[in-house]
Amino acid sequence: MKKIVIVLSVISLVLIVLYGSLVQKDIEPTKLMELKQKYSAKPTKKVDHSAFASLNQKFTSPHQITQQCIICHNKTDKEVMNSNHWNWERPEYIKGRGIVYLGKKNAINNFCIGTQGNEESCGKCHIGYGLDQAGKSYTDSTNVDCLVCHDNTETYTKANEMGGAPVMTLDFNNIAKNVGRPKRSNCGVCHFYGGGGNNVKHGDLEMAMFETTKDVDVHMGTDGMNMDCVDCHTTHNHVIDGKLYSLSSMNRNRVTCEQCHTETPHEDDILNEHTVKVACQSCHIPEYAKVNSTKMYWDWSTAGKLRNGEPYEEDDSLGNHTYLSIKGSFKWARNVKPDYIWFNGTASHYLEGDVIEDTTKALVLNPLYGSYSDQNSKITPVKIHVANQPFDPVNRMLIQPKLYSHYKGDGAFWKDFNWLEAAKKGMNDVGLPFSGKISFITTKMYWPINHMVSTKDKTVGCNECHVRENGRLAGLNDFYMPGRNYSSIVETMGKLLIIFSIIGVLLHGTIRFISYRKLNKKGGVK
Repeated sequence: MKKIVIVLSVISLVLIVLYGSLVQKDIEPTKLMELKQKYSAKPTKKVDHSAFASLNQKFTSPHQITQQCIICHNKTDKEVMNSNHWNWERPEYIKGRGIVYLGKKNAINNFCIGTQGNEESCGKCHIGYGLDQAGKSYTDSTNVDCLVCHDNTETYTKANEMGGAPVMTLDFNNIAKNVGRPKRSNCGVCHFYGGGGNNVKHGDLEMAMFETTKDVDVHMGTDGMNMDCVDCHTTHNHVIDGKLYSLSSMNRNRVTCEQCHTETPHEDDILNEHTVKVACQSCHIPEYAKVNSTKMYWDWSTAGKLRNGEPYEEDDSLGNHTYLSIKGSFKWARNVKPDYIWFNGTASHYLEGDVIEDTTKALVLNPLYGSYSDQNSKITPVKIHVANQPFDPVNRMLIQPKLYSHYKGDGAFWKDFNWLEAAKKGMNDVGLPFSGKISFITTKMYWPINHMVSTKDKTVGCNECHVRENGRLAGLNDFYMPGRNYSSIVETMGKLLIIFSIIGVLLHGTIRFISYRKLNKKGGVK
């Protein structure tokens, strides 16, 4: 009886401890719970700007508002003017080049090609006023556009082709009294429309995300965390964390998933082991361009066609431009599976005036570095944008054409539709030689996918990668992946291990059986 009581007591104690540990596990706050709690509490305004007498005067220009901002927020104009958002360039180390001032001023892309000579049009997405070729906006602090980032009325709008100036019919008095922490709309008005339209460039940033649902983006969904851009892209002295890989080459000041979710975000250790070589985005962003299409191909060589002497456009059933006289032909896609590359966070770039070594193959404008053998590299999802753009076949360099002008006859392609004159004028503006010959070359740009994070139930499944054929990682064949790759040595060794294991078990069992029989005959087993 005493033994039974002791046994029951031990069992009861074990059950109590087990129950306690399970309950403790349930109530113990996880990292995800902590993050949800942190970001569910939205910051409140600490200052009521409408109470300042200086902001209740009659404003006739945005420059007057900037002057009032600087009075209280003294020296912040200097911070802004030291940022890459203002200068459109920053010092970067590029392998093989050394330290280079890199940015929109000198990097060529395969969308609208470049800003040089086209500042009045491109300036709509500059955080200043009066941007022109003379660089006037870069030296005058009263040209800092405080409102484009801090307007909380969501009414502030930049004018078209005015070098960054706003629409002058806006209610500046109301806007000046309602400024604060940047909203999603402040960032999106430029970053969602890069390249000349909604979702043209990135594929994972578009106007649907002004107010979206968590099935489009689990962070920004208004039915979920409803996070703003600046929750992740934090700011220090008006320098914002996070960089566009088309305009940066160094792996610094990045925004990463691990900053919030840590290097081991999963309960399953096997999944955590994947994070050593697989970027979070590769599994958690199974597709991009979920709502509106993104541009995948741009052919400048077809631009310039007119109907009855006038430019025209053609659209597909979704309203996407398939042809514009000023820009050429396009191909779009929606619900796109990313391509995947090895990426270590560093890159190179094609800059104005670079000589193209091999004009017979596609020119990659922003090579992203990485490999399986590089310990800093991870499998990363990207959008690959392909274009056919003008280049000088004699000097073997991409052409920066003059695209925009207020007037016809100024050589701008969007007014005169003359490639030769646009090339001559544009190359002269940037101080580069032009042979008088124009050809077209295929170019590629890689755009890492970081947004449109899916909910947990829609992440990439194991069998989408670990499959013999047509898996997501079929293009990455420089490493062995179980379930996808076949190795006769590995397969043979695996089979031999299984066979030897079975033989070992049978042999062990046989020896134990024979030993048992011998002991039993000798009376050794009771």
